[in-house]
Amino acid sequence: MTTAAVFGCTGAVGSQILATLLATDAFSSIKTISRRLPNAQSPKLQALQESDITKWGGMISSLSPKPSSVFNAVGTTRATAGGVQNQWKIDHDSCIENAKAAKEAGVKTYVYISSAGTRGFPSSYLPYSKMKIGVEDTIKELDFEHAIILRPGMIIGRETSKAPLLEYIIGSLNKLSQGVQDMIGQDQTMIGRAAVAAARQAEEGKAPSKYWVLEQADIVKFGRDEWKD
Repeated sequence: MTTAAVFGCTGAVGSQILATLLATDAFSSIKTISRRLPNAQSPKLQALQESDITKWGGMISSLSPKPSSVFNAVGTTRATAGGVQNQWKIDHDSCIENAKAAKEAGVKTYVYISSAGTRGFPSSYLPYSKMKIGVEDTIKELDFEHAIILRPGMIIGRETSKAPLLEYIIGSLNKLSQGVQDMIGQDQTMIGRAAVAAARQAEEGKAPSKYWVLEQADIVKFGRDEWKD
């Protein structure tokens, strides 16, 4: 039995990761831990609710059966969190604790949804970039059997937009050129599918390396091109 666990399952990308996991037969048991329960329902889904995000990491070892793959799509904005300090606790501190707990629990594959453009100059000096870089570097140092980092551009197709006008403009670029849109932003469904496709390859021993980074072009390939009807 191949089990996956999802953190951040009620967000834009996390909900799509969960939906994709439930739709594929690659994972027979799905666990979620979140502040509020997901809307999805399935016989193979066990959804756990915990309002205190600092407890999430410690709950991994109690999951039965133990997940072979963990997906971390946790993320918030400075405005939603109430400032950079609170955002740091969620986007950086809790994600690092989650990764460490997964490693200690014997998780084989760890999948983290990061962000594109965080390591360039001068963006690497911004607080948001530092959060993502810190988590990525920690995951790499933990030396999972497989660690998969996704770096999407602007997330489009969300029910609740974080930047409505900009997301609308980027979301409309496919009318002019799909290739141009793909270089700037990716649909939330595409990102979720890419995360699951990559994890599935790792489970099957087909991952190209232990530490695998999917940039925007890779997300398009694994999230759209390999899921065409």
